[in-house]
Amino acid sequence: MSINALLLWPLITSAVLGLTGPRLGRALPPAVAVRLLTTAALISALATGFALAVAAFAVLARVPFVGALGHWSIAALDSGPRVPAVAGVLAGAAVTALIVAAAVRAVRGGRELVTAALICRDLDDAGGGLVVIVDEHPDAYALPGIRGRIVVSTAMLHALSSDERRVLLAHEAAHLARGHHLYLQVAELSAAANPLLRPVARAIAAAVEREADEIAAAEVGDRRLAARALARAGLARTSGPAHRRALVGALGGADRNVVARAHALLAPPPPHRRFLAASLTAMILVTSAVSLTTAKQTERRFEAAQAGYTRHA
Repeated sequence: MSINALLLWPLITSAVLGLTGPRLGRALPPAVAVRLLTTAALISALATGFALAVAAFAVLARVPFVGALGHWSIAALDSGPRVPAVAGVLAGAAVTALIVAAAVRAVRGGRELVTAALICRDLDDAGGGLVVIVDEHPDAYALPGIRGRIVVSTAMLHALSSDERRVLLAHEAAHLARGHHLYLQVAELSAAANPLLRPVARAIAAAVEREADEIAAAEVGDRRLAARALARAGLARTSGPAHRRALVGALGGADRNVVARAHALLAPPPPHRRFLAASLTAMILVTSAVSLTTAKQTERRFEAAQAGYTRHA
């Protein structure tokens, strides 16, 4: 496979993943969807950034001044398939912009996690990591930290029956136990580094909520009860303050697609879908292999160019 074809592969897989990610998120079991889609998004974002960087550097290295600095033979770099100059310039501009976007998102994500950890530190729980706050707005969310907390307002407790409270607490506990905030942060970072993956990030956020729903339903042993609790809590929570909903949404406790999630709980548990999971795993492995092959081919090409420069020095 030529170097140009190898460089295009991550872009193609990113586009395919962006188009199919939402459907895969709904079709796969939530726990599988969260982990596989997050891994696929991360690998795709890294592979795309690497491919753009290689394309840009392949063009930059053919500039005589740069070639002299690196001791590369321009004639050797020009031999065989090469990246067009315009494509290399565009790739360089794109990878620079995406690195900046990813850095900004990484800083924002770090601040969100630090904020959550500081809030957790300052909250006194009543046992088991549960914090009940006196608040007229119905709300409940999970705050990650060294010792995570489940925060529930008195208004939310009053809005639900005792059985529905069990569902709510099990749902929020699942967010903490499964480390959902980390998957969400990786998904958002991947989407910032590769905008083609934004639909995948949304699919991961929805799958995170669905996984917590399924865990809560299994814990209480009643899917209809879980669906009813989800619907009532979701409708009540929408009246919460905007700044709180923003923080909770970033870290894994926001209500997303409540109606669709309730319908999913009223249906039987999702099937395994082994073929879809295997196909997505294969895409991850192939994309990783292509990036490794690109790195080796690029390294060999520059080694040959360096050897050519030495012979003509």
